[in-house]
Amino acid sequence: MMETVSHRGGFVWHYSSDLSQRWGELPARPSQVWVQPPSTPSVGLMLLDAYRKTGNEEYLKYAENVAAVLIWGQLPSGGWHYFIDFDSAGVPKWYEDFASKWRGWEEFYHYYGNATFDDDTTVGPSRFLLQLYKTTLHSKYKVSVIQALDFIVKSQYLNGAWPQRYPPADKLGSQGHADYTSFYTFNDDVISSNIYLLLEAHEALGNDHYEKTARKGMDFYRLAQLPEPQAGWAEQYDLSLKPARARTYEPASVCLDQTLDNIKELQNFYLLTGDRRYLDPVPAAIRWIERSMIRSDPSSNFTHANFYEVGTNKPLIVHHDHRKLPNGKFEIVRYWADSEFGGQGIEREMPASSNKKAVGYHLGAEYQDSHAKTFEPRKVDLKAIQQTYEEYLRLPVNQAKAQHGSGLKRPLRSSDRRALSTATPEELRGIIGSLDDRGAWLIDIEFLDSLDFTHNQPTAFRGIDTGTYISNMYKLMNALSTEPLNSRRR
Repeated sequence: MMETVSHRGGFVWHYSSDLSQRWGELPARPSQVWVQPPSTPSVGLMLLDAYRKTGNEEYLKYAENVAAVLIWGQLPSGGWHYFIDFDSAGVPKWYEDFASKWRGWEEFYHYYGNATFDDDTTVGPSRFLLQLYKTTLHSKYKVSVIQALDFIVKSQYLNGAWPQRYPPADKLGSQGHADYTSFYTFNDDVISSNIYLLLEAHEALGNDHYEKTARKGMDFYRLAQLPEPQAGWAEQYDLSLKPARARTYEPASVCLDQTLDNIKELQNFYLLTGDRRYLDPVPAAIRWIERSMIRSDPSSNFTHANFYEVGTNKPLIVHHDHRKLPNGKFEIVRYWADSEFGGQGIEREMPASSNKKAVGYHLGAEYQDSHAKTFEPRKVDLKAIQQTYEEYLRLPVNQAKAQHGSGLKRPLRSSDRRALSTATPEELRGIIGSLDDRGAWLIDIEFLDSLDFTHNQPTAFRGIDTGTYISNMYKLMNALSTEPLNSRRR
């Protein structure tokens, strides 16, 4: 993987078996490596963990090779873009001729030239370089980490929120709508990821300003809660703190998924700080979820919608129009949201493939109604949510408050789940036995169609999946009988 597959020590998401084709969230240029996980920083963290587990200096050398790529690609602002391109002069044309044509991947419609917090893209390399600095105490890693942390602090709004991207873009929108990347953004863990990184940095580096900035971010959760009777949260807010649309299939709304996430985050903030103010918003949010139930039948495949109209609390269903092309393929023409169930298109449709390894942007999971395909439903266990809240409420403050680093972890991301991957002895034998002569694990992968992934069949291939590589390595590491070795400092 390091000597043959990687490009200068960096990775994309997927490779064809012969390495002739490469994919990140979009097909990648030969000169690109991806920063958005699971890719370059995810591999770096795994290699660093392998060094800590085994003491093998080769793993540390490889982790430092990964770090060199990320430092090279760090923007002058201190953050990172979705990818690093060693042929940077060709990036604007790649956007114009290629990325901007992909239906649904609207974050790639413009070349902004700025950094993004979307999907841990800036937080991922920052966390890896922070961990590498803690292991090696090498000043070059500290310089990069401080630059990234300064960028995160600088980009925070006065009210505690963060935008999806920074610095702000000027007059870049989509389909007649204003650009959304400067909005206050919960979606895709933008605010929460910055908070937890700052807490980790405070613990590692001792700068109290990082903790202060993190607490300001926590307070935005309370500020952004909408008033009753719709006391949930939006995925993003405009600069007047009103729910705002983002991509064309993400309408301005009260969002169930975001509300459920924010309830969990607020409860975690209570554990981190012992501050009961972070529990105060939860009861009203639970009341909104309860009154927003669409179906109470326990045998139903859903209870709630995901998006609700501000003011009316009607469920918002996202549909799309498509047209058939002369070559027989379909092309998405537009998205729109209304309160009509069923009909043409479903909210956040599933791709034509049922392969869980299909790549590209998944718009959620499809469920089948008794009559027709419907909006993407949610099945919410209100009793469990209420019970968890009451358990936190009963917990004495002196038991709730946890010192950072004393065992309390941030909510699990995909990278965290990979790090916890385990396997039975039989599965381990299969993992080892399935390596080909080159040292590669090959799996079946599909890439979603760029014109209409709900109707056109994806591109299927046998290839190398970076996420699978990371998971398998952790399964092998976690099966070792030895205890983690103390990191050796140079």
